[in-house]
This record gives sequence, structure tokens and C-alpha cells, in this order.
Amino acid sequence: MYSEGDLQDAVRAGAISAQAAQALRDHIATLRTSPAVDEEHFRLLTGFNDIFVTIASIILLVAVGWLGNGIRFGASDNLPPIAPGLLVAASSWGLAEYFTRRRRMALPSILLLAGFIGGIAFALFALSSQIFPHAGERGGSLILSGVALLTAIAALLHWRRFMVPITVAAGAAAAASVFAGLILAALSDRSIDPFLLLLAAGVAIFAFAMRWDMSDRARTTRRSDVAFWLHLTAAPMIAHALFQLLGVFDGKDIGIAKALMVIALYVAFGLLALAIDRRALLVSSLAYVLYALYALFRQAGAVELSAAFTALVIGSSLLLLSALWHRARSAVFRLLPAPLTERLPYLDRTAP
Repeated sequence: MYSEGDLQDAVRAGAISAQAAQALRDHIATLRTSPAVDEEHFRLLTGFNDIFVTIASIILLVAVGWLGNGIRFGASDNLPPIAPGLLVAASSWGLAEYFTRRRRMALPSILLLAGFIGGIAFALFALSSQIFPHAGERGGSLILSGVALLTAIAALLHWRRFMVPITVAAGAAAAASVFAGLILAALSDRSIDPFLLLLAAGVAIFAFAMRWDMSDRARTTRRSDVAFWLHLTAAPMIAHALFQLLGVFDGKDIGIAKALMVIALYVAFGLLALAIDRRALLVSSLAYVLYALYALFRQAGAVELSAAFTALVIGSSLLLLSALWHRARSAVFRLLPAPLTERLPYLDRTAP
């Protein structure tokens, strides 16, 4: 079984032409009666060996971090050591040289990226806690910005070396943390809702994801994979921030008006998901709409069966939407202006 990533690699290597690869995609799309662009492909597993290597890598990285915990470099026992993060990051990079750069294994590559970025961030936080053990609120925000900036630079270096699609999303999240830390440091004397910062970061990353998406409307290159992970990063930030700002979970129960507002917002997310052909927003906000619909059924009197009715309605709706995704996209496209639809992912499998 060949993945979209394998097709892209074959085209780059000159094994097959871009036209032949597209013809194969169109043929498979015809068999599935759904345009290939609507399938939202991304590479995660190439075989069970991916899982095997991932498990082995986790064991190795945990062991390396555990051993590094005993190396203190003169640091106080009350402060986190630097060595575990550095060793995990170095080990992750070394393993990526083989399993990512040479073997091109998807799932281990994601894990090794997380190990490298997480190790760097942990080491930087440990170092800053040793240099500034009594940093105040403003100092902590500045430390957050500094650590996030250096982590973003590390992500950039990893991207230039290994080109793992999720790396751009990790770097974008780190960059958002840089600005959040600077804003918190600048406004430390005045209150600011952290969910506003989270929403702003999510919207910025979403816009960045759309930039990648619009550069590959047919979704046949690595740029589409990068956009997928950026959308997956932005979606929970946007959904969580919006629903928290609405106060969905502030009280024990939410009123009918607020529940209807949540459902309306979820419908708006669905229309946006159809327009850009990305399902991340629908998944990220699913818990909130489940809670809102559950509250509506309870207030309607179906106390004992409210959970069952909620699951039945949402499950059936999402399955129906999945089955009719292309038709629903066609309906949404008819409502959008032509200059916008010309920049969104292709609707027709016969598009160039």
C-alpha cells in the first residue's frame, strides 16, 4: 500500500511523472466516489514497524532522560537539572538522522521531533530556573518568551534538516508563546484574560495554515501536510478560547440561550470547515457542543436519556456530514464569491 507521501517522493525522485501520479490519485478518487482533495490525507503510518520503532524510541528516550536526571552540574537538588533535556534532545536528533532522514518513517519522526523540541524547552527552563531562581511574574513572562524564542529557532533548524511537516506547527506554537510572554510581561500590572491571548494566537496560526493551504490547492505536496498540522494546532486554541470566553463551563448548568449559542457557533465552524476542507475545528469543538446539547435535552425533560440522545444526534450528524461532505462543500461554494473560491482547495477532482 502506497501513501500520498510515497507518491510525492516518487515524483521528486523522477520515478514517475507528476501527471502519472495525479492520474493515479484521480483513479483512486473515482473508485471511492470522493475527490482525492477531500480525503485530507496525511502520513502517519507506513506499517507496523512504525509502531515498533516508536515504542522502542519511547523506551530509549525515557531511559536517557532518567539517567540524565542524576547529572546535576552543581545545580541545587531543588531545581530541575539541565542534562535530561539535553540528552533527550540529542538522542532524538541522532535517531532522526536514521529513522527520519533515511528511512522516512512518519510516526517515529513525529515522536522524535517532540523529543527534540520538548528536550530543548525543558533544558532551557531548567537553565533559566537556575540562573533566575527568584524571578517574579514579569520575569517569568520574559523567561517564557526567551525559552519559546530559542525553542522556535530549534524547530527551524530541525525543519531545515529533516522537513517533518509537524515541525512548522511546533515552531508556530513556540512563536505564539514568544508574543504571549512579551504581552504578559508588558501588561503585568494590568489584568488581561489569557483566553484572549490564546484566541489571538489560534487565529494567527490559522491564518498561517491557510497560507500554506492556498499554496497547494490540489494537496499533492508536503505543504498540504504542513497545513494539516497547523490547522490541528490552531483549532483547539480557537475553540477552547471562544467557548471559555462565552463561559460555557463557568456554572454547573448552562442556559438555553448559551447552549443555542454554542450550537450556532459549532454550525459556523462546520461551514468554515467545509469551505477550507479541514475537519480540525469540528473535532476540537466537539466536547463543547456535546455538553451544550446534553444541557438542552436535560432542560427539555429527558434527564435519564439526555446523554444517549446527545450521542445519537451528534454521531448521526457527523456521519451524515462525512458521507455528504463533497455535496455540502458544493453548496457552501455556491454561496462564496469567486475570488475566494479560486484560492480555496479544489472542489472538483478534474481541477488542474
